[in-house]
Amino acid sequence: MFNPSGSVDLTYSDLLYSDLCKGLEGLLLNSHLHLLYLVTPYDMIAQCKPDWMLYLRQFTLLSAAEQKMSAAVGVPESFVARKAAGQTVRKSVNMDAVRRMYLALVLFFLLKETNLWSVADRFQLSRGFVQSLLSSSSAFCSCVLHFTEELEELWPFRALLSELTRRLSYCVTAELVPLMEVAGVMESRAKQLYNAGYKTLPHLANADPTVLCRTIENLFKKQANQIVAAAKMLLSEKAAALQEEVDELLTKPSDLP
Repeated sequence: MFNPSGSVDLTYSDLLYSDLCKGLEGLLLNSHLHLLYLVTPYDMIAQCKPDWMLYLRQFTLLSAAEQKMSAAVGVPESFVARKAAGQTVRKSVNMDAVRRMYLALVLFFLLKETNLWSVADRFQLSRGFVQSLLSSSSAFCSCVLHFTEELEELWPFRALLSELTRRLSYCVTAELVPLMEVAGVMESRAKQLYNAGYKTLPHLANADPTVLCRTIENLFKKQANQIVAAAKMLLSEKAAALQEEVDELLTKPSDLP
């Protein structure tokens, strides 16, 4: 059993080592897709049940190099196209790789759009599942980085995964940033609000404090009132700043030739 000291689950360390070594032979670096595939958690693969038409639609949006990379890890477009058409596939294909690539595509679009809602909608997945995938991948990416630091032959991954870990961590909190700008809203509270449907500053500014108390765990009426008041104030400030910008743009320049 290959067992380096690291924080990767020993159940998967052999498989991870093999995948990373294969990756070194033809790592695609003109996009994040290949790296995302390598840090897609093995323990989430079983939960993935691809919608083949959706899979094909997203696959066709990839560049030729990305499609070639997908084929190299065992997921050619021809296979996805046959499944989408409801045809039988005679050649044996590793379904774990197929499911993992599907999850990697979800992460790929998340990294591009940083909008959990639209990506969940794009793949017809629950928001909770996409959020769980993102959090797990962010944590696993950090583990894989640690894993590569223990093994000299995997040195090329270190800088790449260091950057990807940062990007994924940012992606985890990106949708919470507008809420965290409100006084009194820390990350854990922002997460609660976001999950309850209060996704933006206008959502929060127009919230009913009584409903907030009922919806959000451990939120008292006084705190709810303060949060809504702070959100209203911040919204007014932002609107005023935008109005100033509009006025400035529409003002005739005094030094017009």
